Amino acid sequence: MKVVVDFDLCESNAVCMGIAPEVFEVREDDFLYVLDEHPGEALRPKLEQAVAACPRAAIRLED
Repeated sequence: MKVVVDFDLCESNAVCMGIAPEVFEVREDDFLYVLDEHPGEALRPKLEQAVAACPRAAIRLED
């Protein structure tokens, strides 16, 4: 699984970070960083929740 973020859509509002801080981080520069582009399957439920919760639909998962 690969986490893909469309940074043209992303507003760095940290909703995803609140759900999956192991994978997403918004830093002091107010930009979103993907900490792990290829997380383990155990994180899939959290990542699916982050995808669904993203207000800008900027996150997707690729298998």
